[in-house]
Amino acid sequence: MSNIAVNLARRKAKTEGEGTNDNAIPFNKQDFQSLRKACLESGTLFSDPTFPADWNSLGYNELGRYSLKTRGVEWKRPMELCSSPQFIAGGATRTDICQGALGDCWLLAAIASLTLDKQILARVVPPGQSFEENYTGIFHFQFWQYGEWVDVVIDDRLPTKEGKLLFVHSSEGSEFWSALLEKAYAKVNSSYEALSGGSTIEAFEDFTGGIAETYNLSKAPPHLFKIIKKALGLGSLLGCSIDITSSYQTEQITRQKLVKGHAYSITAAEEVHVHGTPVELVRIRNPWGHVEWAGAWSDDSREWDEVKPEEKSKLEHSADDGEFWMAYTDFLRQFSKLEICNLTPDTLVSDEVGHWNHYQFEGIWSVGSTAGGCRNHPATFCSNPQFAIKLDDLDDDPHDGEDGCTFLVGLMQKDTRNERMFGRDLNTIGFSIYKYKGRTNIHLGPDILLRQRSVAMSSTFINLREICDRFKLSPGEYIIIPSTFQPHKKGRFILRVFTEKPAAASPMEDDIKVETEEPDIKEHDVDPHFKRLFTQIAGNDSQISALELQQILNQVVTQRSDVKTDGFSLESCRNIISLMDRNGTEMLGLVEFHALWTKIQRYLEIFKSNDSDNTGTMSTHELRGALIEAGFQLNSEVLQLIVSRYANSEYAIDIDCFIGCLIRVEMPFDRCYNGSIDL
Repeated sequence: MSNIAVNLARRKAKTEGEGTNDNAIPFNKQDFQSLRKACLESGTLFSDPTFPADWNSLGYNELGRYSLKTRGVEWKRPMELCSSPQFIAGGATRTDICQGALGDCWLLAAIASLTLDKQILARVVPPGQSFEENYTGIFHFQFWQYGEWVDVVIDDRLPTKEGKLLFVHSSEGSEFWSALLEKAYAKVNSSYEALSGGSTIEAFEDFTGGIAETYNLSKAPPHLFKIIKKALGLGSLLGCSIDITSSYQTEQITRQKLVKGHAYSITAAEEVHVHGTPVELVRIRNPWGHVEWAGAWSDDSREWDEVKPEEKSKLEHSADDGEFWMAYTDFLRQFSKLEICNLTPDTLVSDEVGHWNHYQFEGIWSVGSTAGGCRNHPATFCSNPQFAIKLDDLDDDPHDGEDGCTFLVGLMQKDTRNERMFGRDLNTIGFSIYKYKGRTNIHLGPDILLRQRSVAMSSTFINLREICDRFKLSPGEYIIIPSTFQPHKKGRFILRVFTEKPAAASPMEDDIKVETEEPDIKEHDVDPHFKRLFTQIAGNDSQISALELQQILNQVVTQRSDVKTDGFSLESCRNIISLMDRNGTEMLGLVEFHALWTKIQRYLEIFKSNDSDNTGTMSTHELRGALIEAGFQLNSEVLQLIVSRYANSEYAIDIDCFIGCLIRVEMPFDRCYNGSIDL
């Protein structure tokens, strides 16, 4: 049960604050303070052995060892690139971020938004770092990674070509916080190349721990401008982009100087008045630091001449810095997608803004036990992990005029970028929501879930890192079931729920308990025919050894054509005797063997009743129901261990494994259960 012990230890650590932004987990077990102290004492500059200054850190394909793009790359420290490098000069601003030779505009758009809130920036870029005081060539940054914050240590050796930074850089060339931040994020994701291509949402979430929504601007809700303005006021991070129809359109510049397939950040939303009529404007930033919108409300366009001076003076609109204003109506016409990252309560320290309520759970889709696929697969669907949420209070002042409880559900699969170098694809994921009122310490089966329709579900099943949707339901109790589209797809995931009003949320997981029937039988209660049979088997000593038991059981099961078996092992028979032996002889007497025989006959009937396809074996997805029928209520972690220990390569369990499994599970309970099951 080492896996369960590890999980319990992790949960305990989290309850004690480990993995929060204030107590981030050292990535790769590298502690920044200890490493910097060691460098100060030795008078050396830090060199990171876990993210070395070589091609391994650059990439694996286009930036791989033999790629033309990596020829001539030299790793240099900022001290080698300019006379007086600065970590942050005059405060971190969005103009510090200019894209280099890496297709990570999605990341840079998020970094630009990050600079708009100094408190959020400080959570990612810990203050007090510089190239002067206590400089030893080591820096650190903090990122939210799949449910927990990690502190990432790097050295300051950066990839360069011809004496210039190869990737992100500041416009002045002497400020390095953004380049070092990019390197730390590349380290978390295994290489720089792993950052090529992505969604701004991903970086938004990794910088804040927030949960992101996506809006299709061709179907924008009528109140979207108010949502944008409110989100900016709450410190939310916003990004937008223009869809492309082919790879040839990637970063293609339109006649009005907008870049297709490129990630922009939204930095403001305001109203101005033209001849007394309000005009809604949004401010957008191109992370390139240049190439700006050339249409209405662009820098120095004639529309600004109609704006009152006092309004115009509040809005920056004439710098050639990649940032520009445009009318909200043009924004809807020109851009395709809007992404909003809603922040967790711990991110927003001000009491003047509203906070979401946040609930988070980790889960596993394990082949053979919890990887059940979507509702299209009723034989396995109910095996998926399940989570309960109770919504009690209606929203305050709903902007759509409808009463209900608003909440966001985000399903994120873990370790997606790190898997790229191995050619592994993302799972296609989604979730369903069912109405249910009852106990939350059980796992719902087909008798409940397959007899009703879901009340809501994810907008689609999709092969993205995360899918997130907004819902409004009436007060009540609900079950969220995250799944892959097809069954038998393994993966790890994080399920997050953000609610406008406080709610109760928890995993739907079985408490571990065993309720087996053990009739109190005396020797005189045993049927005479059974006594004669026992005497023939046991011989003169009237005791059955493990070897004799093995012969008996194998003879019985191999004569049955309705079950398949490889035969009972001697180890299984020893375990059976250990469970049934009451006098310490390590053998079975008449009464003990009678109790065992009764138990095995019952287990045979349960096995047959749960062999739904009459193959002679039981699918591991049928195992939970069979265990419950036998009196064993086990949680998903134990089920996963049973599957790994007893299932064959096709995730089926034969009769000898089924009986052996039940015996092994029952043994610790028979000896006063202490929280551990040794399978």
